[in-house]
Amino acid sequence: MPAKERNGARAALSLLLISISSSAAPQQPEVLPLWELGGGATALHIPDYRGSEEIRNYVFPIPWVVYRGEILRADRDGVRARFFDTDRIELSVSVSASVPVDSDRNAARQGMEDLRPLFEVGPLANVHLWRTDDRRAALDLRLPVRAAFTFQSGVRNVGYVFAPQLNLDLRWPSASAPDRWNLGLLVEAPFSDKRLNGYFYSVPAADATPTRPEYRAPAGYGGWQVLAALSHRIDRWWFGGYIKYDNLSGAVFADSPLVTQRQQVSGGVAFSYVFARSATMVPVDDDGPGRLLK
Repeated sequence: MPAKERNGARAALSLLLISISSSAAPQQPEVLPLWELGGGATALHIPDYRGSEEIRNYVFPIPWVVYRGEILRADRDGVRARFFDTDRIELSVSVSASVPVDSDRNAARQGMEDLRPLFEVGPLANVHLWRTDDRRAALDLRLPVRAAFTFQSGVRNVGYVFAPQLNLDLRWPSASAPDRWNLGLLVEAPFSDKRLNGYFYSVPAADATPTRPEYRAPAGYGGWQVLAALSHRIDRWWFGGYIKYDNLSGAVFADSPLVTQRQQVSGGVAFSYVFARSATMVPVDDDGPGRLLK
């Protein structure tokens, strides 16, 4: 599946809103392949970083990797290990990434050091606030804490982010049907330490100009984001798209001279084709896989 982008290009694309009957009977687990491999492409329309008025179009090839193991899972929600799972709380791993930025192509950052791509990883607590009996609708509170790293001249930690999310998932015709529609609605309010905020928004004295004063970004609240994502599976084909609204009003770094746009809309579309899948089948419901079937 596409990697999630810190600047909003989250490629875990979700779900179509169709009326859901509250009286529908619970669904039996679907039998699906243990793993699937495929590939496709994604087209993104995203800013250089949150708060940048420079918006670019990208086209990337993307892998499709699905693994429905007892512990390790990879699917539309990303790659994660299910260390602890109950009816109310699931503990797993959260990952994220950001695109690189060539400062010479960004008006606000001209003459500054380029932004290297970041890789973020850390624990995720997913609290199930509400679900229908058939799992076709679910409201979750997601609590990821991630450390951010660059890989220039070795691995370097550049800070931490806590990004609580309220996520509503709607699925049709069932939560585990291989050809289901998915609609996801997510609200996020990230909080980062001063190193991570500084990586994107601080202006060192050496880079200050008459129109770009020196600035030190503090730790704290980073604004809020709303994302709506839609996806559908048809046999071996998967299609998806998302749109995101980002608002930096009230963010602790909103006064940075590198923040040139406080409200933004971005989005993207993607498709994948599954060219190989396991002969080993597993019964899967929304809570995870069951025993392996030959």
